[in-house]
Amino acid sequence: MDVFLSALMIFGLRLVDVSLGTIRIVLLTRGNGWKAGLVGFVESLTWVFAVSQVLKNLDDPVLMVGFAAGFGAGTYLGVTIEGWLAMGTKIVRIVAPVESPQSAPALREQGFAVTVLNGEGLQGDVRLALCVVPRRQLKKVLQIVYSVNPGAFVTFEQVRLPPSGYRSSTSVRK
Repeated sequence: MDVFLSALMIFGLRLVDVSLGTIRIVLLTRGNGWKAGLVGFVESLTWVFAVSQVLKNLDDPVLMVGFAAGFGAGTYLGVTIEGWLAMGTKIVRIVAPVESPQSAPALREQGFAVTVLNGEGLQGDVRLALCVVPRRQLKKVLQIVYSVNPGAFVTFEQVRLPPSGYRSSTSVRK
């Protein structure tokens, strides 16, 4: 029975350290180096405890299975936690023919800043609306866009903002 408790403990430690590893990588890609460093410290410490338990008993495959299962479950849990946290900022691009309903006014009514550009697509004139939003608000933005214009072509991607936030025209050198 003792070996199964040890395997369960190793599983739990790996669940924690791999989940923290996922969060650490997300923090790094978002430019939060000091937070990533703190998470990395806890991640490494947890990993050392887990691996030391396995190395003490290399002849026990149950412990190895606990170690590997913790890695797999930790990967899934880390991605799930990152989804809940919804860290970061997205830029949303909305392309629609000029004659179709435009989503910019509806987005502005809800407090979103939108920049609209005129363009030319394969089938004629289009409007391109750009909206930078916190990732937590992405679902709301998409609901607004598709309620106004279900045929709009929408793309979005992760962006990094300058440390001070949005740049004003006074902060740009001339």
